[in-house]
Parts: sequence; C-alpha cells; structure tokens
Amino acid sequence: MKKILLITQRVDLDDDQLGFFHYWIEEFAKNWDGVSVICLERGAVNLPADVRVFSLGKERYGSNRFKKLIYLFNFYRLIWKLRNEYDAVFVHMNQIYALLGWPVWRFGRKKIGIWYAHGSTPLSLRLAAKLADHIFTSTEDGCGLESGKKRIVGQGIDTGFFRRKDGYRKHEPFKIMTYGRISPVKNHEVLIKAAAELIGRGERIAVEDVGGIGTPEQQKYLDGLQDLVREKKLREVFRFPGPAAYRDLAGYLEEADLFVNMSGTGSLDKAVLEAMSFGLPVMTCNRAFADLLGGYGGKLMYAPGNSAELAEKAERMIHAEGEVLGRLGEELREKVVAEHSLKSLITKISRFYGD
Repeated sequence: MKKILLITQRVDLDDDQLGFFHYWIEEFAKNWDGVSVICLERGAVNLPADVRVFSLGKERYGSNRFKKLIYLFNFYRLIWKLRNEYDAVFVHMNQIYALLGWPVWRFGRKKIGIWYAHGSTPLSLRLAAKLADHIFTSTEDGCGLESGKKRIVGQGIDTGFFRRKDGYRKHEPFKIMTYGRISPVKNHEVLIKAAAELIGRGERIAVEDVGGIGTPEQQKYLDGLQDLVREKKLREVFRFPGPAAYRDLAGYLEEADLFVNMSGTGSLDKAVLEAMSFGLPVMTCNRAFADLLGGYGGKLMYAPGNSAELAEKAERMIHAEGEVLGRLGEELREKVVAEHSLKSLITKISRFYGD
C-alpha cells in the first residue's frame, strides 16, 4: 500500500453536515500505509495516531477575501511540504482544489481523484475532470458529467455506526423525523403540511425536523416554516430541535419510527441511506431511490411536493404492526450494507488508485 493525501472542507466530529468525513478518514487509514489530511477548517478530531490533519486556518482567521489569500498560501505550503509523504490525492467535493494543486501534483506524479456527487456539472468540475485521473461518485446519476474517468463506487455509509442496538420498537405517539440542512431545496414545508393532514385525520404523531441553517436566507426560510407550524396549529407536535452533531444522529434515529425525505435532488441522499442502514423505514420523493427500493417503491415513494400522498402513505405506516415495520427496516438495511457501505466504498476507491 502507498500513502494518500485527503483534501476536504472540514474535519469535525461535531459538524452536522460534514461530520461523516471523519469516519471516511478512519476507513482510509485501514487501507493505506499513511494518511495526511488538509482541510479548510478543523474542529473536534479523534483519529488514529498515524493520521495527520492540517488546517488551512479558517477556525482561526474566519472568512473574508483577505483571509482567502492566507488559505491559498497555506494550501500550497502544505502540499509542497508534504510532497514526499503521499503518492495519491483524493479531493472531496471541492474540485477547485484539484485545479489549484494540479501543477504540484502532476510534477510529483501523484494520481489525482475527485469525489463529486451532485446533479450539476459546473465549469470547474469539467476542467478538473480533464486534469484528474479519477472522478468518483455514488451512482451513475450522482454525477452528470460524461467522462471515461467516472467511477461508480457507492455512497459510503458507516453501517457499523448506523446500526440499531436493539430491535425496532414502535413508539406512541408515532415518531416521524428528518434531518439535514434547513434550506428551501429540502422542501421542509411538505412535511409540515403532511403532519397537519395526519393530525386532521385524528392520528397521534410527533415530528422532529433536525438541522441548522447556514445563511441569512435560510434563516428567513426557517422563520417561515415556524410560522407555518403555528398556522397549522402544530406547535405541540412539530419540533425544530436545531442542528445535531453527526455522531449524535444515531440517537435521534433510535427514537424514530419513520424517516421522511422531502428533497428531490436526483442523487442519492446520504441521510436516507443512513436511516435505512439503521433499520428504519423511510419515505422519499427522490426518484434516485427507485432502483434501490425496488419492489418497495410503491409503498415508500411519493410524488415530489405532494404532502397529501405523503400523509396517506405515512398513515399506513402508523397503522402497521411493529413487527412488520421492523422486518421492513431490516431488509432496507441489507440493501445499504450490500451496495453502499463505507468499507466497500473506500476499498473500491483504493483499488482504482492501484490501477
């Protein structure tokens, strides 16, 4: 095995959006002789002693145009300083780093791989793809780029972490949850309207929408969602507990009966796969899950934005026996373990670098 340099935005076990990459780093360490990590920002870290994490300094300097020059200087300083301590580079999502680092890495004959899982194909990605050796993505539709360098490797879910300790236990009232960024593209209002429909039908439910905001526009959106909750008279039913550290998500899933996803991004949503790995029934409008859900699609998928259909199908879950829901959750977990486990993902990625 050789040594690899990982480039990512943030390394932080407590981050609600990017905390998962900490577990990716741990898995890389099992497959490579040496792992170095460069991140824009560093938070809580608990990694093997032989993994070294270097920050460009955002946690110290903040973010503005002048500070970006510091980050750029630190980036070049580190990739040059560490040049003899890695043979390959893995850039996570931020393809701009592949463009910036290419002259140094090509000079040093380092193999370059980029992880990209999003429907859009910006110019920066198309340029980076010409310079990289591999473009890794979760599914065929997870990256819209047409390239012979595209490698389909699965999503990378830590199925050991996202695993129920005990059997499925149905709660009273029935607990519905979702988590992720509070943003208009996530269509949170669909879940609120579905909850109102269920309450109107006399169902006893509790709903938790876990997540945080990152921009002033998203704060306005969250304020509007809270207004909608009040308008629908759901304040005793529907909660926004705020962002949760990634390592705490399993605790939320443990207390849930059903996970709902309202975003139709067209690519596999990691949160849905994590819930499935946990053995929890899920419901989604994202057509990217049609193949994975297979014969369960009719029960677990609803039309994007259709809160009435979501409520109708969720009501069937509410009235299903706990044993039935438990078996469903187990079968969903088996699908994730077979096709999207973190161990499988890192093994596949590592093998491509050996080609």
